[in-house]
Amino acid sequence: MLQLAVILPTYRERANIAPMVARLDAALQGVAWEAIFVDDNSPDGTAEEARRISLSDPRIRVIERIGRRGLASAAIEGMCATAAPIVAVMDADQQHDPELLPQMLAAVEGGEYDIAYASRFAEGASTAEWGRPDRVKASGLANRIANKVTGVELSDPMSGYFMLRAETLRADAHRLSGVGFKILLDILATVDKPLKVKEFPLNFVARTEGESKLDQTVIFEFLVGLYDKWLGRIIPTRFALFGTVGAMGVAVQLGALWVLLKIVAGERFVYGNWSESATFNTANTLAAIIAMTFNFVLNNELTYSDKRLRGFGPLLRGWSQFALTCSLGLLTNIGSAAVLKTIGFPAVIAVIVGIVLGSVWNFALSSRFVWGKY
Repeated sequence: MLQLAVILPTYRERANIAPMVARLDAALQGVAWEAIFVDDNSPDGTAEEARRISLSDPRIRVIERIGRRGLASAAIEGMCATAAPIVAVMDADQQHDPELLPQMLAAVEGGEYDIAYASRFAEGASTAEWGRPDRVKASGLANRIANKVTGVELSDPMSGYFMLRAETLRADAHRLSGVGFKILLDILATVDKPLKVKEFPLNFVARTEGESKLDQTVIFEFLVGLYDKWLGRIIPTRFALFGTVGAMGVAVQLGALWVLLKIVAGERFVYGNWSESATFNTANTLAAIIAMTFNFVLNNELTYSDKRLRGFGPLLRGWSQFALTCSLGLLTNIGSAAVLKTIGFPAVIAVIVGIVLGSVWNFALSSRFVWGKY
């Protein structure tokens, strides 16, 4: 009878699949296990390699996700796709040692612990072979913040290598944010009942092949995950990010307008003269385009990182669609403010309501037509 499912989120990991399967086979002798590779449509054929192996080894399964990315959401999908009573999550890049799996399984199967996890910072652990002292320091800071959020004192709550009962995960899967890449932190911060955790020291090594799944947005995603746990039920996380980027865009537009008027157009930067300047409308239009492009790039990289557009063609189409949605949002903004002002609302209130309605409109259309599916 199936005892354990090992979930391995992947992206550009083709060369690591066969070695990882061999290591799992060696480590889990005597255990009825399966491995589920959850691949975010890797262009290097990672999913196809997993399928090739599965033809001769039925313990290997693959879920290929189209149009979305993210370690946390991949791990959740994988854990919900197995009949195994116990699930483990680990990386496929050889940094996590499968030899720990039998010990972790014994701890959870015995019933004394709810979660077993591998720590990079527990007594007996090592990060020397990782060769990234900068990341070690950053992880230490993130762990201290994470412990404050979860209320659980662990040496490495940011670990991506852990095991728990599937029923524990599924009971609260609908409440997990799936944001960012630290699913263990998500679980610890979400499950209401106290979880008994067993820690295992890990010798964390450098990856051997493939591409790291932690890109330049890793710190941003960590902060987003914290926000989601604190305020995400009040203001949807993605809308909050969209609004934050929009506010930054206002500053960019004002800054670009200042540069265009003061340097390019040679105009004196005097507020009272703007409306009289023959170049103001042109400069403001260019500044708006710059700000809109800034918003598009930042939203693509951060707000919609799991649906990120890549390649010149998709980016150009996305930018054009974003420009169209912004123009419609502007009409909503101005039109609603004008109506409210006409019926007697104070000007400030009318403008604020117009901005909010315009932002909601932009967010809804962008989510649907720029980073979504028709």
